[in-house]
Amino acid sequence: MGRGRAKAKQTKVARDLKYRTHETDFGALAKELHGSDSGEREQSDDTDDWSGHADPPRD
Repeated sequence: MGRGRAKAKQTKVARDLKYRTHETDFGALAKELHGSDSGEREQSDDTDDWSGHADPPRD
């Protein structure tokens, strides 16, 4: 009971995704999936934020 409105919205979204024409930049997608062209890995600034922290000892 009460699922009709939610199901109708899911159906609408699925139909939009199926039939809408998309302008996809496949070159940008390939770059994102395969990494940068220079072969260097991108590192974010927050990679080592938690490296110095250890779990507190449990009693």
